[in-house]
Amino acid sequence: MDLMFEFYAIRLLGRIYSAFFVGFIFFATLFNSSHGGAQDKLDVDLELVLAVDASTSVSAQEFDLQMRGIAQAFREPQVMQAIAVSGDRGVAVSVIQWANNLLQKVAVDWYLITDEESALAFADLVDETPRYIFGGGTSIGGAITYSTRQMEVNDYSGARKVIDISGDGRSNQGAPPELVRNQSTSQGIVINGLAIINEDPFIDRYYEKFVIGGTGAFVQTATTYEDFGIAMMEKLVKEIGGVPVAQKDPALKLASTEN
Repeated sequence: MDLMFEFYAIRLLGRIYSAFFVGFIFFATLFNSSHGGAQDKLDVDLELVLAVDASTSVSAQEFDLQMRGIAQAFREPQVMQAIAVSGDRGVAVSVIQWANNLLQKVAVDWYLITDEESALAFADLVDETPRYIFGGGTSIGGAITYSTRQMEVNDYSGARKVIDISGDGRSNQGAPPELVRNQSTSQGIVINGLAIINEDPFIDRYYEKFVIGGTGAFVQTATTYEDFGIAMMEKLVKEIGGVPVAQKDPALKLASTEN
């Protein structure tokens, strides 16, 4: 009888010990994921995702104009000055390409820009980046969800977080963008838009109603893809430095286009 009691007592203690050990591991993991992860992130003044439309409506030439426009914008003195006055911790930037709800890809991984040298290096990376997505529907909601996820898993913690959605069409696939937008803005993320109105003259109004959101959100417009670089430069100055930009001067040219 004593042996049986001792046997069951040992089994019971073993189970209690195992349950305690599993519980300890679970809560330790939970604590590390909720505290340690945030501590490991580098504080920056701004986290910025540039989401570039690569859907079917965007030709090879139009896609190239978007990427070259981004690269040239980061070479402009106005953008470098905006980075300089934004703070002393820098701006972490990533470029993604997007199309339908299942087609998104990080084209340029997170890069910390703190000065002219790093801005020029980032511009060179963008210039060298190929097109990864060729065609597909237009899921702005998918682009917002994917961009938000990149902010969650990166190595930076921004005092401000901004997603830029650029494109020339309305969402025709995936979750309604306004629903996804609201989920992201509830996390403190601002969503801005760069609407290219070459095909849809009212696309800027669509972006204003269904895409942008958060404190100070705005839509920048480009009449054609040829205007994209100037529009991107103006938008980056607003976003990075918080400096108001006047209406676009038709005579304004990028540095690379000046004679």
